[in-house]
Amino acid sequence: MAKRRVSAIVKIQLPAGKATPAPPVGTALGPHGVSTMEFVKQYNAATEDKQGQVIPVEITIFDDRSFSFVLKTPPTPFLIRQAAGLEKGAKTTGKETAGTITDGQLEEIAKVKMPDLNANDLEAAKAQIAGTARSMGVKVG
Repeated sequence: MAKRRVSAIVKIQLPAGKATPAPPVGTALGPHGVSTMEFVKQYNAATEDKQGQVIPVEITIFDDRSFSFVLKTPPTPFLIRQAAGLEKGAKTTGKETAGTITDGQLEEIAKVKMPDLNANDLEAAKAQIAGTARSMGVKVG
């Protein structure tokens, strides 16, 4: 079997189980000639158990207009806001605190994000997550 050549890699963040062919999916895949409805069906089927989350997806588009996709873990700020019960982070991060998360929640987020982080161990992942929380105005501890 001949090897398929990759013509593009597209990365987008979509709500789990609720993707539609409208933008951003249509505008990202349309120029590459990919069937947006086919992608939407496959993505929604793959993410139906993660309702309410934002799931980034990396779509590899081949020369023959076929595609494959890899689901990533939800964005760190989304997980931090979810753990702290916040709608959004602080307006002025250095001066105000939007909320707090416990060390246990921090560790749980680090375990979820570990496959997508460039951290060697759980402690390094926790440090990265804590930095993101700090920049959002969320206290850890």
